[in-house]
Amino acid sequence: MDVKQRKGVTLTDFLHLKKEEDEEKFGVESGPEIEGIEEEKGIEEKTRIYSVHEVTRYIRHRLDEDEVLSDVYVKGEISNLSQPTSGHLYFTLKDEFSELRCVMFREKNRKLKFVPEDGMSAIVRGHVSVYEKQGKYQLYVEEIQEEGIGALYRAFEQLKKKLKEEGLFDIGYKKPIPGFPCRIGIITSPTGAAIRDMLNITKRRFPHVHILLAPVAVQGEEAAPQIVNAIRLMNRVNKELMKIDVLVVGRGGGSIEELWAFNEEAVAREIFSSVIPVISAVGHETDFTIADFVADRRAATPSEAAEFVVPDKREIEKNLSSLELRMRQNVFKAIEYHRKRLESIEKSILFRKPTERINQYRQTVDEIKRNMLAEITHLVALHRKSLQALSGKLDALSPLAILERGYSICLKEERVVRSVEEISVGDAVKILFKDGEATSEVKEKGKRA
Repeated sequence: MDVKQRKGVTLTDFLHLKKEEDEEKFGVESGPEIEGIEEEKGIEEKTRIYSVHEVTRYIRHRLDEDEVLSDVYVKGEISNLSQPTSGHLYFTLKDEFSELRCVMFREKNRKLKFVPEDGMSAIVRGHVSVYEKQGKYQLYVEEIQEEGIGALYRAFEQLKKKLKEEGLFDIGYKKPIPGFPCRIGIITSPTGAAIRDMLNITKRRFPHVHILLAPVAVQGEEAAPQIVNAIRLMNRVNKELMKIDVLVVGRGGGSIEELWAFNEEAVAREIFSSVIPVISAVGHETDFTIADFVADRRAATPSEAAEFVVPDKREIEKNLSSLELRMRQNVFKAIEYHRKRLESIEKSILFRKPTERINQYRQTVDEIKRNMLAEITHLVALHRKSLQALSGKLDALSPLAILERGYSICLKEERVVRSVEEISVGDAVKILFKDGEATSEVKEKGKRA
């Protein structure tokens, strides 16, 4: 069992489990020795002495399995901020009572929308563990938010968790995006850069597509209700007037407050219930909204959505040319193959002298006929011998054979008399001989001594 799945184990149990896990993983003994270290003098033989590494490793294990510390939000002031050439961020998060060492690795801090500074009040999210080499616990940071937007971020995470538990993000509900749409619905601001980019890209890539625009506000209090109504309107048009193959819902980049309309629960549920497949194209590549998780597909930017939703006419023409070339080559190969096969047939003996093959078949038929007759004759002889043997056995057991040897059979009322007890004086009996029968009357009877 994985060590991380075992809770409530002792330090010794943990070390045994970890050693077995290492041996199974690497095929050799690894990690600290767990059989115990005995002092030469002054300590009982059963006393267990742990190494510093063992104790530190056990503490890290206990911290890693703690449910609270595995995903925790911590608020405090950033201090002692440093970023060496490795790109990782090292800082201390403190308040008036305590300090907490923090590290944020390079692949995580690349996604930050701001540059952290000393003295900044922030809310960080991460997990607490131990840096074994120095034996110090620290917070491994996943995200940093300025305190002013911490409430919005927390609301985002709570709604995300709620909708995920309800199944709105499940892959099984994702509808496929058509490869060659005839009509596309776009829900965005009519004056923003997003609609201009999408129109330019679709016109360049696939000019024959028909676009329906539902203009909405994309930020502010009225944005979410307008987006919900636009999605409903597009679905009504799809049902009652004309088919819409796909919807693109989105806007350009902005702050979390500016993008918040796409984090509203009403918008998420309307996207989920849409009969038309929906592509979410909100913000920049690093921006994620609830709409992205609920939609049938996420595009990092509106421009990417336009590139994904319509094929490139030039690529289609190129692919068609390639397919035409391959088809011609395959046809020529097939013709050449059959031509060579016909030439081979013309050169074969069967084609030039068909009677020779027929004579060979005739000879084969004659050979099969001779073999069949021989097999049938042999089987008939075997069955004849078996029948003769059975006939001999029947003759030996036949009552007529007994009569041939001079015996007779006594019948009373057509039943064989086997005992003197079966007849009485005065009874009429029939006696069978080998060459006839006689009727007699019983004058006297007696038992054999």
